[in-house]
Amino acid sequence: MAVELGVLIPTREAIMSGRPATAPLLAMAERAEAAGFDSVWIGDSITARPRHEPLTLLAACAARTRRVRLGTAVLLPALRNPVVLAHVVGTLDRVAEGRVILGVGIAADAPAIRREFAAVGVPFERRVGRFLEVLEICRALWQGDHVSFSGKHFTLEDVTVEPKPHRRGGPPIWIGGSGPTALREAPRFDAWFPTGPSVEFFAEHFPRVQAAARAAGRAPDAVTGAAYVTLALDPDRAAAVQRLHGFLETYYAAPAPTLLARQATYAGPIEGCVEWLQRWIDAGARHLMFRFAGGDQLAQVDEAAARLLPRLTRS
Repeated sequence: MAVELGVLIPTREAIMSGRPATAPLLAMAERAEAAGFDSVWIGDSITARPRHEPLTLLAACAARTRRVRLGTAVLLPALRNPVVLAHVVGTLDRVAEGRVILGVGIAADAPAIRREFAAVGVPFERRVGRFLEVLEICRALWQGDHVSFSGKHFTLEDVTVEPKPHRRGGPPIWIGGSGPTALREAPRFDAWFPTGPSVEFFAEHFPRVQAAARAAGRAPDAVTGAAYVTLALDPDRAAAVQRLHGFLETYYAAPAPTLLARQATYAGPIEGCVEWLQRWIDAGARHLMFRFAGGDQLAQVDEAAARLLPRLTRS
């Protein structure tokens, strides 16, 4: 299986910098496709880390691109009504002609995220159960008509949603996260898509996810290995580290050492980045998504395409 490489569109950074215009974000999606990347991703947060609504913006990206896959990195299904989410994603996948990847997460336990759940009217303590039921309902609505469902959180009777997604059965669902719950549930989904904390962690746990999927009767390659990594590229390693730390602390309002312990990051020259990314590929990752830590995003897309992509062993 060939290795695919993607780019995160910096919607959070656009809001933090007071420049919410969407034209530069759409231009970056177009540039990523033209430069040879395989996917474009948009993050999700309603109030915890304000940014553009991902499914809406991905629809605009779909209209401006033709080849790249379009993903959420990652959407929180527990915050959505499942019938509404199934309808929106189905329409988005029609616009994108089957290129959508629904990256999903359970939600980390942080004060801002707890406030976000409260603002939407969803009990934070019930997020795992809601997460699972929302996705089960979405899949059922994408696959058939007259859906009925009775769970702990949702009840449906004879519901049909149209249009069905362009991709038969709906878009692939990739689960993010590296905690015990995400690892337990990952064998049920189409990919495991953690943000870290390290390539060693990925190399240890991805074979276990695959083994659990096989034990459940799924095909050996049913679960794709993927990773969300943050890059600060600079010939001057000290400058790259400084930029990475400043980016993380501004983005998350937390100390850099705490964040570095939880997220997969690289700071330094391109040459070292090639070696670092190759370790992920050698460990089984078949889709890597890059988040660039600040700086000129378009220039970094071009630099990565010219100097990084050709040097990775991708097949």
